[in-house]
Formats: sequence, C-alpha cells, structure tokens
Amino acid sequence: MSTAHKNTFGLIVGNRGFFPAHLAATGRVDMIQAIEASGADVVALTPEQSKHGAVETYEEARRCADLFKAHREKIDGIVVTLPNFGDERAVADTLRLAGLNVPVLIQATPDSTGRMTIADRRDSFCGKMSVCNNLTQYRIPYSLTTLHTEAPQSPIFKTDLAWFTGVANVIRGMRNLRIGAIGARPAAFNTVRYSEKLLESSGISVITIDLSEILGRIDKMKDDDPAAQAKLAAIHAYVDTNTTPASALLKMAKLGAVVDGWMKETEVVISAVQCWTSLEEYFGVVPCTIMSMMSNDLLSSACEVDICGTVGMHALRLASGTPSALLDWNNNYGEDPNKAVCFHCSNLPKHFFAEVKMDFQQIIAGTVGRDNTFGTCVGRVKAGLMSYARFSTTDSAGKITGYVGDGQFTNDPLETFGGAGVVEIPRLQDLLRYICVNGFEHHVAANLAPVSGIVYEAATRYLGWDIYWHK
Repeated sequence: MSTAHKNTFGLIVGNRGFFPAHLAATGRVDMIQAIEASGADVVALTPEQSKHGAVETYEEARRCADLFKAHREKIDGIVVTLPNFGDERAVADTLRLAGLNVPVLIQATPDSTGRMTIADRRDSFCGKMSVCNNLTQYRIPYSLTTLHTEAPQSPIFKTDLAWFTGVANVIRGMRNLRIGAIGARPAAFNTVRYSEKLLESSGISVITIDLSEILGRIDKMKDDDPAAQAKLAAIHAYVDTNTTPASALLKMAKLGAVVDGWMKETEVVISAVQCWTSLEEYFGVVPCTIMSMMSNDLLSSACEVDICGTVGMHALRLASGTPSALLDWNNNYGEDPNKAVCFHCSNLPKHFFAEVKMDFQQIIAGTVGRDNTFGTCVGRVKAGLMSYARFSTTDSAGKITGYVGDGQFTNDPLETFGGAGVVEIPRLQDLLRYICVNGFEHHVAANLAPVSGIVYEAATRYLGWDIYWHK
C-alpha cells in the first residue's frame, strides 16, 4: 500500500495576562507532547518568540500567523489549546492572518476543584465559548472536542486528536483532487451522471480520457514491454490466477500498465473506469482485478465511470487510512429489516476479502461470452465493523449532497457469486427510505472501519456539503 502521510499540526496557545501565566507555559508543553505522541509534528511559537510561546496581543498573533504561512505546505490542521481563558481575539486574528483554510480543533483544559484560587484558576471552560463566538464572527469553521473541557494527556483527548487527524486527512486529500474518468458513462447507467462544475467548485477536477485512447495505447504495447511484464507479475502475486487463461492475464497486465502510465503523466490520484460492456466486447477482459489492485493500494477506483462513487471511496480511505470499495445496495437478507446483501461483480480490493480468487464475470458472460469476462475478484467480504458513504452532485439545488453511516459486515451464511457480504445497519429501513426519497444512487462506498463521523465532519463543516449522518 501507499506510504502513510505524516501529519503536521499548527499549535495556537491561548493566553490572557490576568490569568496565571504559568498555565500557558505548561499547557503549551503538555499539548506539544500530546500531538507528538500521536505521531504528528508540531509548528508552534517558542517562548523566545512570544510570551510563553502563546498568543495574546495582535503582534503575537501576526508572528504566529507568519510562522504558519512559512509552513503552509506542511500544516494539515491547527489545534487551539486554552490552558487558561485565552485571548479570543488573538486566536481569531492568528487564524485569519494565516489564511491556511485547514481544519481547526478547539481544546480547553479543565480546572481542578481543589485548585480554584487566583494562583491556579483557568476559566478555560468560559474562554472556549468566547473563542468559538469570535471564530463564528470571523466565519472561520472549527471542530470541537467530545467534552467541553479535556486535558491534553487524557485518553478522551487522545481519541479526539485521532478523530481530528482523520478530518484533516480527508480535507487535505479532497482539496485539489484530480480524478481520472477512463471512458464514457455506460449508456444504461443514468444513475452515475454527475456535474463536473459542482465538483470543481469544491476543488475537485475530473480529467477525462476516451476508452479508444486506452485501447490504442494497449495495441501499440508489445507483449514483452517491461511495464506490462511488471504488471503481469504483480497480478500473479496479488490474487489466485490458476483458472484464468494466460492470454487474458496478459491483456489485463497491458490494461493496468497503460492506466498506471496515464495516471502518472496526468497526476490523477483516483479513477472511475468504463466497463459495462465495452471492454468485454472489444478487448476481451473485465478491468476488475486492475481496479481492485489500485483500490488496495489506496488509489480508489470505481466502475461504470461512477465519479461520485469514487469520491466517496476516497473520503472513507482518507479517514481510515485503509482501502475502500464500491458496492451495490443489492438484496434484502431474508426477513431481517436491518440486514442487506452488498454486492459487486467484483473489483473489491483484496483487503475486503476473507479469501479471494480470480474468476470470470457471471452476469456479463451471458451476453458477451465467458472467455471475454475473466478478471473478477470473487470472494466473501470478511466480518467486521464498516462505514459507508454516498455523495451526489445535486444539480437542481446547485450543491453536493450525500449520506454517511456505520454498520458491520456479518458472518451470516450467503451463497452467491462475485464479491458479496451481509451488512447489518441499525434502522436500515429508515436509511433505505432516505435513499429512495432523496433519489440517491444504488452504489455506495464502503470501508472496513467505523469512520463515518470523520467524513461527516470534514464534508459538512469544511467542504460545505449537505450530508445526512445516519447515526
């Protein structure tokens, strides 16, 4: 899989002079230790650059903002710590002057009931409200900790910092995102229509290439081309190919090598690929294994040119750091109203399977012939917690909408083909009604980690999307 990104957080330490100054000094150290313990780097004023390395005056706010701007390319988010009441204007001015447009977490340190004299009283409980009030006036979005006050070294803040790291990762990965649209939308799939312009308004660009160009590049590629042979070796190492003809495997390898090359030259990060049924009829394989490998390497790839589907996959994988898949809400599971069968035919990443092998695509085979449909990844989705997401460009309203939630894949018996699993979601019937009433697609992105809250926070608070969270 791809190398994990090392996070960097800017730190603003709030201080107000008529509160105990030693609290600002120790609070700065405590928060730096907490952030570094999470594995992230910290950019913060030193005690030599401002009083206690905190911000209280406009001059200190400007100095901190200049420091942040010097590290603009590194900083993923900003943590505001309030060891005492803090100066709310200085915090807001720092963020405005820095202009980083990254997620912001507001933390306030609790008072101790036995230390409430003038020598040790914090009043951070109150100061946090003032900071939030000023940020609202400045129209600077921010996130909150689970509890109103939390100590930097507490277990609950450790959890909140991990959550905030996920939010920051989603925003970093979604802004200036470039998606490859490989081929045209299948004519029968009106459900995957989308607006490039609405995505562009959120900083997401779609880079297109016609399927004829992909096939043309493949046609010019020799069988012994180093890129094709390297991809062929990777396919053999990735999945059991014992029942797949060598000719089909070579076609897949060339397809994968050409797509890899195009994505690198255009700096495309994720993709959505035309499948049904052009590649099968005119090239002779399905692209499922190639797409599965990309998704497994954290380069999410959706079928049927479902651009919004791959955006959902990408958001979940940014939040969790693990591969995502695109599935169909496909079948009821017996009479249990909270269970359903999620299925694709399939390009699910290997990360999703208990066991997986390569096979032919049983649905399309009836139309184009079995020998033209090798390359699917077949197996049962392993049991465990999961999250799901669907985004759509709602042109009539001029906005991006969607829904997210958590559930679990179960070990319930299931006899079918493709890649499939039984999912259990509380109040599933309410969710299905919401999907249908609001006209959402039957495709849904899934991830084997419960990260819907992270995606919801990032999408609603920092991207401004209209998202329903099915709690």
